[in-house]
Amino acid sequence: MSAPEQLPSVDNGLLRFLTCGSVDDGKSTLIGRLLYDTKAILADTLHAIERTSQRRGLEAVDLSLLTDGLVAEREQGITIDVAYRYFTTGRRKYIIADAPGHEQYTRNMVTAASTADLAIILIDARKGVLTQTRRHSTIANLLGVRHLVVAVNKMDMVDYDRRAFEFIRDEYLAFAAKVGIGDVRFIPMSALNGDMIVERGEHLDWYDGPTLLEVLEEAPAAHGEALAKAEAFRFPVQYICRPQHADDPELHDYRGFMGRVESGEIAVGDEVTVLPSGLTTKIREIQVGGRSQPMAVAEQSVTLLLADEIDISRGDMIVRRDAAPSVATGIRANLCWLSETPLDPNRRYVIRHTTRDTKAKLATIDYRLNIATLGREDATGLHMNDIAQVCFRTAQPLFTDTYAENRATGAFIVIDEATNNTVGAGMIV
Repeated sequence: MSAPEQLPSVDNGLLRFLTCGSVDDGKSTLIGRLLYDTKAILADTLHAIERTSQRRGLEAVDLSLLTDGLVAEREQGITIDVAYRYFTTGRRKYIIADAPGHEQYTRNMVTAASTADLAIILIDARKGVLTQTRRHSTIANLLGVRHLVVAVNKMDMVDYDRRAFEFIRDEYLAFAAKVGIGDVRFIPMSALNGDMIVERGEHLDWYDGPTLLEVLEEAPAAHGEALAKAEAFRFPVQYICRPQHADDPELHDYRGFMGRVESGEIAVGDEVTVLPSGLTTKIREIQVGGRSQPMAVAEQSVTLLLADEIDISRGDMIVRRDAAPSVATGIRANLCWLSETPLDPNRRYVIRHTTRDTKAKLATIDYRLNIATLGREDATGLHMNDIAQVCFRTAQPLFTDTYAENRATGAFIVIDEATNNTVGAGMIV
């Protein structure tokens, strides 16, 4: 009986995870093997990649083609963009993000990690811990990915040698201790042959830990952990709904505030504060799709109606009266610089935080992190893929939590005013 069939049929909720690491570590093949062995591939898709594999002269099916969807990727045999895949087992639903391994596409990995609950860091058993391994692990940790799985792949290329696995494990643990990575698990595997992905295989009998799928099936989802810690209610206002129906007296004075509950929960009758005005009121009604409901929870898109008339605009935030975030025009953050154009301390940028955009200027660079040595270095500017702690001054106040407390209100992006390109991603400390 296969591993998925042995597991009881229960629902552990949605898990978002990403695969990352250095180039050619086998990320796309791993995802392809996971989809193939869990029977999450449609027959016509499987036939298509079988034909492509045959045209390339391959004896076996190239499972990496399941995620490498761009023409340029298939021609070069690499992942460029972030490829997303959805699949389900008897226990839970998954969204997989396959991040590119090349250094110049690190910004794509940042995008994938920003919404992930778990990260799989692949390491080629022949090469060990590389600079890009450290970079992706550091970024995943900065972005609040709480659970890391280090998958030592291509064990078939080192004859499934236990000593090779243990050497990499010890090397990574020493690095993780310096960075502050806590929850990390190690699995030896061969994505090409399917060892320790879904089935245990026949070559790693010295390893008595769980398979990758078993780890994924038991991993907690983000809000499942966060709700146990009583997340604070955060509702950035995205749109003000004022229907133009003068002939309908019920809609004439309708004023609904639309947006997404980023964290926490709220119920009709609860007292709230509107930022930045600081005015307080109560929730009069909560609507979803035009229908009233008694409460709203994290990740729901809702319309809130308030008991009092308060001037509210897009970018304002509604919070519980007794649990407000910080309100400030200065933010200190860990910044990943994503642009080929270096950070210019003399230029103005736009910071987008939840639904609020404000002009900002760099105040200080506290330090730049050296990925190779993990040392803190002085810096006067930042280049692509640099990670640093910085301080920005903003023209308008922002309503922030630390990123460790709240990933939604603790994160922002930096936008170039001239090109409108996203040039940086920040995590507030």
